[in-house]
Formats: sequence, structure tokens, C-alpha cells
Amino acid sequence: MMAIVLAIVAPGQGAQTPGFLKPWLADPSFADRLNWLSAVCGLDLEHYGTDADVETIRDTAVAQPLLVASSLLAALALFPHPADAFTRVSVVAGHSVGEISAATGAGVITAEQAMVFVRERGRAMAAASAVTPTGMTAILGGDRDEVLSALERQGLTAANDNGGGQIVAAGTMEQLAALADDPPTKARLIPLSVAGAFHTDHMLPAVDVLARLARAMSTRDTRTRLVSNRDGQVIHSGAEVLARLVSQVGSPVRWDLCMQTMADLGVTGILEMPPAGTLTGLAKRQLKGVDAFALTSPDQLADAVAFTERHGDAAPNGSSPTWRMVVSPGKGTFVLATNAKAGDRLDRGAVIGDVTNLRGPTPVVAQHGGMVVEWVVEDGDLVSPGQPLVRLHPEGERDDNLDS
Repeated sequence: MMAIVLAIVAPGQGAQTPGFLKPWLADPSFADRLNWLSAVCGLDLEHYGTDADVETIRDTAVAQPLLVASSLLAALALFPHPADAFTRVSVVAGHSVGEISAATGAGVITAEQAMVFVRERGRAMAAASAVTPTGMTAILGGDRDEVLSALERQGLTAANDNGGGQIVAAGTMEQLAALADDPPTKARLIPLSVAGAFHTDHMLPAVDVLARLARAMSTRDTRTRLVSNRDGQVIHSGAEVLARLVSQVGSPVRWDLCMQTMADLGVTGILEMPPAGTLTGLAKRQLKGVDAFALTSPDQLADAVAFTERHGDAAPNGSSPTWRMVVSPGKGTFVLATNAKAGDRLDRGAVIGDVTNLRGPTPVVAQHGGMVVEWVVEDGDLVSPGQPLVRLHPEGERDDNLDS
């Protein structure tokens, strides 16, 4: 019998539309929770999600907290008892700012931490965008190599590689204008309604702001597989997830690799949080045969619950203590690089081996260190993304993340 695997995904900036939260606010509990998240981030999210015009919610400092709040609250409407999600949801991911929602849903950070982090992210990215006029342009179709060559020729960055023949170029307005004058063959260019060149070097000042903020944040290891924007790898360490949330602001989003990992994991159903439609659209083009559900209205909640029941299976980590589990970042062959046996200690940062596939070897690092409790795989085993490799006991370490 084929396994059923449910993925929950959260959209990124550009998905918001005027008034998209209005139908959700008919539910008093949703309205109260939105009011709480508004107080946490210091923004009137109800106003921005119901009455504000398109130009107002285009503002990065507004759009990002609004998107994260909508995803978090819709997820809570879908799973009123959040622990229930960990028995059904096998994979979470988010596009750009949506990765903050995914990290929160995976239990890495709290909703309150997420709202403060995304508020500062939005402000810092808006400030970085104001330094030089920059923007982004979606490129649809064309030969991939020719598209990438055209971007390199104009000094642009492939800020989003979304799969399905969609790449988003980012850079200065002059560079984007030069691309429009000399586009790749058979490609269609669509300027995007965003305020800057996100996920490029233009955002490095924002990375510095978030890095300082992250040093004061506590994390927990993920309760389900989280697929990273950076490279499509499955990340289990909460500290590593937070580090990637910081660096991704100035690094390209590889959503194509995220979808490839979902395919490797055997995902059968993808449910997108509101304002939904973008990511399910990409999934329909690249993940043939995978069922996709775009949750856009509270009227769909009953159908969305049925969708999670149809595709939800036992999640990999469940609700049991994880100790310190080192998991495979991707699909491939595990090559052991240590002689450590049960009872031996691995130092924090020790490389335990590589996962090798067609993309090359990916080092597997013991992010926390500790005593080896058991090896779950052997040298030369084929492994899948998120598969446990070794279980560690954090002996002699402070352990804020260990379940009691």
C-alpha cells in the first residue's frame, strides 16, 4: 500500500490581495487571535487585511507580518489543537517569508517570536530597499540556461527559482530595464509588485539586523520535516532553521529544490495556507499527480480538514521526545565518516558523514553534539530526506530544546 504524505506550505510576499482577510474575521476567535498578533507586532493587521488598498499592503513592512499572521491563524483554524498537526503533517515549507510560518508550525519558534521576527525583517528589508531603487521581474518560459545567461549578462540575480519554468530576476531598476530590452528567447517577462531586490546582496544590511536579533532567540528542534528554501534540504535542528531564516533574506530561494524534495518524500497532498494559490499553482505544474488544495476562505475549512485526513499520515517525529536526532538533509547514499559507537561522544559540529547524490556530497553535521545512543543507519545505506541517522543524548550540555 502506497504511503500518504501531507505537506503544508505557506506563501511569500506578493500573494496578498486587498481584503483577503475579511471573510476570516467573521469568526470571533480568529478576530481575537489576529488582535493579539497585532498587539505583538505593533501593527493593525485587521485594517491591513480588510480595508487597506493594494499599494499600502505592498509595503514590505506591512505585507510580511500580514502574510505570516494569516498563515498562522489559518493553520490554527485547521488544527484547533495544534498537537494534532504533528500526527498528520509530514512536511512543512514556506516560500521566502512563508518559511517563518513553516518554522512556527514545525514548533521551532513561537507565534510571538515569529511576529516580532517578521516585523523586524519587514522593516529591515524595507530600509535596505530604500538605499537603491531595485525590483524583481518574473521570467516565464525560455531555455533555462539561456535565461540564467541573460541574468548574468545584466548583473542580475536569480532570486527565486520556482520550478516549472519560472525564475525571478532581481537587481537595480536599470539592470531590469536592460533585461527587458534584451530578453531571453521565447520568455515572457512580468515586473513584480515588490519594493526591492529581495534575496540578493542588496538585502545584506537586513541580514545583519536579523542576525543580531536571532542571537537572543531560543528555539526547539522541529516536530516534523521542514524543507529549507536555501537548498531543499530537510532541517531538524532548530538553531539551524533560525540561522537559515536569517541568511535567506540575502540568498536565493530554491523553491524548485523544495518541490523536488517533496517528490523524494513521496508527498501525495499539498495544502497551501492563505492567501493561497501561488504555490499550489507551481505544484500542479511540477509535481504531476500530487493533489493540491489552496485554502483561501473559511468556507473551505471542512473540505480542508477532509483533505488533511485523506493525505495525513503518521508524521516522522510525532509528539514523542526527539532527544538529539541527526537526520538526512536529502535523498542519496549515506557515507559514514566517524568510528563513533554507542556510548561514544560526538562534539558539537562534528561531521558524521555525507549524503551523496547527483548534486554531489552534502556533509551531515551533529549540530548539538552529545553521546551516541544508537545508529539508525549503516555506511552505504540509501536514505531519504529527513530520515534519522543517529540519535544523541546531550550529555553534559545545556539542553533548552529537549522535551521533558
